Amino acid sequence: MFTGCNPSAPPGSPDGHWVAYTLTSVDSAKDKRNTDLWMVSWDGSQSVQLTNSPDGESSPLWSPDGKYLSFLSSRQGAKSTQVWLLDRRGGEAVKLTDIKAGVNDYSWAPDGKKLALIIRDPDPEEKPADSPGTAKPMVINKYQFKRDGAGYITATDRYAHIYLFDIASKKLDTLTRGNFNHSDPVWSPDGKSIAFVSNRTPNPDRNSNTDIFVVEAKPGAQPRQITTWKGEDDAPQWSPDGTRIAYLRSSSDADWMMYDQSILAIVSAEGGEPRLLSSTLDRPVSNPRWSKDSKSIAALVSDDRQRYVGLFPAAGGSMSKLIGGDRSFSAIELHKNGQWMVMMSNPQLPAEIHALESGALRRITKVHDPFLEPLQLASVEGFRSKSNDGTEVGNILYRPANTPKSQKLPTVLYIHGGPVAQDEFGFDLTRQMLAAQGLATVAVNYRGSSGRGLDFCKAIYADWGNKEVADILGAADYLVANGISDPDKLGIGGWSYGGILTDYTTATDSRFKAAFSGAGSALQLTMYGTDQYVVQYETELGVPWKNLDKWLKSSYPVLNVEKIKTPTLYMVGQKDFNVPAAGSEQMYQALRSLGVPTEFVIYPGQFHGINVPSYQEDRYKRMGKWFEQYLMAKP
Repeated sequence: MFTGCNPSAPPGSPDGHWVAYTLTSVDSAKDKRNTDLWMVSWDGSQSVQLTNSPDGESSPLWSPDGKYLSFLSSRQGAKSTQVWLLDRRGGEAVKLTDIKAGVNDYSWAPDGKKLALIIRDPDPEEKPADSPGTAKPMVINKYQFKRDGAGYITATDRYAHIYLFDIASKKLDTLTRGNFNHSDPVWSPDGKSIAFVSNRTPNPDRNSNTDIFVVEAKPGAQPRQITTWKGEDDAPQWSPDGTRIAYLRSSSDADWMMYDQSILAIVSAEGGEPRLLSSTLDRPVSNPRWSKDSKSIAALVSDDRQRYVGLFPAAGGSMSKLIGGDRSFSAIELHKNGQWMVMMSNPQLPAEIHALESGALRRITKVHDPFLEPLQLASVEGFRSKSNDGTEVGNILYRPANTPKSQKLPTVLYIHGGPVAQDEFGFDLTRQMLAAQGLATVAVNYRGSSGRGLDFCKAIYADWGNKEVADILGAADYLVANGISDPDKLGIGGWSYGGILTDYTTATDSRFKAAFSGAGSALQLTMYGTDQYVVQYETELGVPWKNLDKWLKSSYPVLNVEKIKTPTLYMVGQKDFNVPAAGSEQMYQALRSLGVPTEFVIYPGQFHGINVPSYQEDRYKRMGKWFEQYLMAKP
């Protein structure tokens, strides 16, 4: 089964004839995923698989002369990730780098003679994998000391630096130094300089500041700071004429702000006052890409369940919409001919690569067709509901295939995480699978979601589980009042903040007959110091010993657990440091003590995201059976 189709960056070959992408498939027998490289002709008539190894490949880039496709992989027994070169005319890939610490990221110099590599410092205390003896104690002295997927962050700092790698001689030179992390290296069009992102504040552990820097592409050069915003500046993109850099700037200059959105900005390559191109739009902007003539910048804009492609004049002025509609665009790149390549998904189609030509889409890849061909998908429509305080909320309804509109259906409100995210008119496998069971399934873009402006997003600041719950209940009221949902067969569920809101909602209203809380938490007071959000907590709620009332208010699901009558299924990854297992353990224990039907599922070795295919299948099946058991008389 095809599960991923992602364009490389840039995906178009220098001659414009081919587009490279990665394709991820699942091997059920081995219970693992594998990602291979493919390329498709620009006209979509030919599709060629370039790699077929069990190790997986990522980050494909064309060499500037178009002869090679490079990629990152730890294939053929390599102990760390390296850069590999594949001759597009055929033959086996050749390992280009041999860096002990591995390569995190890379980019080609315009002349094809060098690479900029991101390499993390080696761990001086790391023991060989086959070394006998007991592992050393982990010594911790950092303010932020844990991160999901990475585990504990020890006292031994390993910073990521930029290195220059000569293709011919394989000589490696250090470009950036110091106790800072560096990322996103982007070469200037003339190959003389590299723009990158770094947090060089005195105490980067206590803020999310990042700035754009430029450094000459030669050893010993001193970086120049180009931006000075106290918030986040990232995603630098050189204009084709080399005079300016487009980037994304956070709307907030706070040390840390969850409820934020990116603004498209440009600045002179020499530095100076930036021009904010999307500040009056009041919508999040992402994926900026310059036009061929350096006069405009295309970017993706998230707007009330849609994500469209906008074009911003570099000199300032009104944005024009290149293409929109009830669909979701997730990537954009410039093609050699001056047109655009995009990733587009809609409710009936997972993401595929398309050409965007003169405002019209032309589909290039068709990798999901074999998966879709036997399916009957839910019909999808948007609707708006009002909460008890009059707030209007945008929602999406997935109605089971071949179901009469007059039929009242068992319904699950499946709530997105984040909270700063939005459910869009894109393909949603979870909701389609629930709908395939005969359950009307609903997405609610509650306050705190993105796509509706900063005020809507910031409405829940330091007030969790209040306005969001009102919005969820308002959507449920609409569904019942309009004859869509059976009021006696309502369910609710979600993952991450969706799981947290499930706990908040069932502790507020008893109408739900079944619930699924994945990777959630409820006794927020106990999350301080156990998850990775200490900067947010101290910025938004303050420290617990000084602001106990706020912490207890946000912990009401456990403190009011006797109000919960909803049978609830809990799930979590064993190694989740984003929302640790304790958040689910506490709710499970409380409901079990009270005799409310409940079950708790822990996926061994998994982080916040469940990645093992069989575990993912298990999660879908268990969740589906739970809702069938309590919401459907005839499963």
